Amino acid sequence: MKEKTEGARKIWNRYKYAALVALIGAGLLLWPGIGGAEGLGEKPSAPAARSGWDLKTVQTEMEDILAAMDGVGQVKVMLTVDSDGERQLAQDTQLSYSGATAAPEDYSRKSETVRLDGSGGDEAVVVRQTWPTYRGALVVCQGGGSAEVRLAVTGAVAALTGLPTDRVTVAKWQ
Repeated sequence: MKEKTEGARKIWNRYKYAALVALIGAGLLLWPGIGGAEGLGEKPSAPAARSGWDLKTVQTEMEDILAAMDGVGQVKVMLTVDSDGERQLAQDTQLSYSGATAAPEDYSRKSETVRLDGSGGDEAVVVRQTWPTYRGALVVCQGGGSAEVRLAVTGAVAALTGLPTDRVTVAKWQ
């Protein structure tokens, strides 16, 4: 029995720092706002996660990114969506009733959106965020006559939106 505890003690002494680093890392991932989905930037637009999703903003950001690509030139982007996404906000609900618990005579329910008082002002607590589902994309650019540019733009738009490449059309600017 003594040999087992000595063996476990040797293993602990050898790996205690690695275990400590792993625990701290797991704690940071679980801490809101530091790690996890928001910290990894899983979705198309990080600012949209805080302020709500806006199609015009996404299109403008995409135009800026595509215009910076080699050979693209001036560019306009139009995205169509199947759904705009949804934000479910945390609710603080209070239920009050009068009479017996088993068969109340009268009851009322009051709900309020949970808000955090942060440095940027009041902010609603988001419980669940679903992102928009894109239907298709049209990109008109000066370099749209080149097959190489069309391929690069199609790949970039597909990567940013999650659309299959057959739903992205790239046309030449006139």
